[in-house]
Amino acid sequence: MTLFKSLLGGLFFASTLFSCTSHKESKLVQAPVIPMEDFFRNPQNAYFILSPSGEQIAFTKPFNKRMNIFVTRIGSGDTSQLTSILDRDIAGYFWKSDSQIVYVRDKGGDENFHLYSVNVNSGIQKDLTPFAKVNTQIVDDLIDRPDEMLIGMNKENPELFDVYRLNIKTGALSMEAKNPGGVLNWVTDHNGVIRVAVQSDGVNNVLLYRENGKAPFKQVLRTSFKETVTPLFFTFDNAYLYATSNLNRDKAAIVKFDIANGKEMEEVFSHPEVDVDMLDYSRKRKVLTYIHYTTAKNEMKFLDKETENLYKKLEEKLGSNYEIYVTGHNTKEDKFLVRTISDRSLGTSYFYDLKKDELTKVAERAPWLNENQLCEMKPISYTTSDGLTIHGYLTLPIGVEHKNLPIIVNPHGGPWARDNWGWNPEVQFLANRGYGVLQINFRGSLGYGRTFWEKGFKQWGKTMQNDITEGVNWLVKEGIADPKRVGIYGGSYGGYATLAGVTFTPDLYACGVDYVGVSNLFTFMQTVPPYWKPFMEMMYEMVGDPKKDSLLLRDASPVFQVDKIKVPLFIAQGANDPRVNKAESDQIVEALKKRGVKVEYMVKENEGHGFNNEENQFDFYGAMEKFLATHLGGRIYSSEH
Repeated sequence: MTLFKSLLGGLFFASTLFSCTSHKESKLVQAPVIPMEDFFRNPQNAYFILSPSGEQIAFTKPFNKRMNIFVTRIGSGDTSQLTSILDRDIAGYFWKSDSQIVYVRDKGGDENFHLYSVNVNSGIQKDLTPFAKVNTQIVDDLIDRPDEMLIGMNKENPELFDVYRLNIKTGALSMEAKNPGGVLNWVTDHNGVIRVAVQSDGVNNVLLYRENGKAPFKQVLRTSFKETVTPLFFTFDNAYLYATSNLNRDKAAIVKFDIANGKEMEEVFSHPEVDVDMLDYSRKRKVLTYIHYTTAKNEMKFLDKETENLYKKLEEKLGSNYEIYVTGHNTKEDKFLVRTISDRSLGTSYFYDLKKDELTKVAERAPWLNENQLCEMKPISYTTSDGLTIHGYLTLPIGVEHKNLPIIVNPHGGPWARDNWGWNPEVQFLANRGYGVLQINFRGSLGYGRTFWEKGFKQWGKTMQNDITEGVNWLVKEGIADPKRVGIYGGSYGGYATLAGVTFTPDLYACGVDYVGVSNLFTFMQTVPPYWKPFMEMMYEMVGDPKKDSLLLRDASPVFQVDKIKVPLFIAQGANDPRVNKAESDQIVEALKKRGVKVEYMVKENEGHGFNNEENQFDFYGAMEKFLATHLGGRIYSSEH
């Protein structure tokens, strides 16, 4: 999730660096055209989780095309199926005890997640939150209390999540903490007592603290939303907090925080180039174990010799060609689940017995994919015309000269997110079809510090889009991109960037694919989910105020400037999307059709913000494959290959 020095700087860029495999022969050999379904079909097995005792492994695998939960007892070879859900994949699950599993699922992508329990021995299932139009969050799974959990629900007010104590055996609910307004996150101590709350009034963050479960909350720190102290977990004596903080610094660091007095005590770790985002610990040994951050690739700084030795042992057994992660362990922390992954492989899961020093293969995620036929994702960077360094990734196809290639620019969603190095089925699919794929962490992306993030404020369609444009121009200048065969594809904000690209730079792209993207910034902000309402003042500062910045928002909304669009578009939308309402796609499709611009439109009635069901993904990517081949000339699969 490896080294910063692998990041390529500036314009120093040789196309020979981007061969996906080393060929001793002078003749380049293209990889075969891999069936689209092989990239997007459900994994053979996935999401392995070890039971608290370490005697059982739960995992998901397809049942009638839907990912359901199965359990196997280690060493027995016996597997039992716990769920038989047919409408939609299970979104997530975990062991509550050795006999009980809890999972979450929504309906048709509406993101109103319900919490369910299933008994491992009897198979009896129960909807623990059977409330219409209510979303459920997990506040604390209360690992030491097998029958109880703390959950958040917006049952009383759709904009606010209150905390309830839930008995998973009886389904009984009792109010644990009433949301006073604007509380976005609740933090428990190691005894499962709610001690901290993170509150927002839209433009300011407030940390609330109480000494014990009966004391009233008091305000201990108030900052702008741009300055954040994000609680991670309490110190082992429950006196202080570990947190990520960018107070008085540009890059977020891991700090020890005196929560009672609202003051930072010491910096645990920081990185000069990127935000630090995670700190882990051993519950059994009560020690900090490692810190995670992302430069060009994923990095870990070990804080504990025992954890470092564990990873060294695993690397000796598995090699250094993959990123290796411990994905779970039993309560005693002597049995582990391990996973490998890379940019060209979904990887393999293993079971590791520490006492026996035995590593056992559990399953491959996608054994039908040959990683030697897939392409390397290379970190890149370039400098914009206003002097900003932009980082990203470039994936180029195997077996062709890396000159004058058709290119797909793939801006990420969010936009307050970032692209990372690693496995990406869309990128590999497109590269296999002969396209170079450019991913850009444009200004406003997270992970590069507060200044870089703020440079994206009120820049939708402006300098954020310019960063993408300059990335394309850079590839053209390097001779890698054919300027007449550049397409743009993205989802969510990436869908907006697609529409903005073909609107504001109409001569740059030959076609575009918009996947659940925003077309009208006014209607987008009017139709967000109710629990986003506390963020709206912050959204106004980051994107634009519909009243004060109406001219800015209108100028940045592609739907009002469809007269500039002249290239073919393919638009896909989930009918139940709670984040980017279907009207966002409807209105631009209608406007384009009135002007006679060619637009293909795919709507899936049982999907939300992106397509989840396998058959819908097949429909979407199959249509995309044909669309891009028509307009950019890439390869297309046929049974004759």
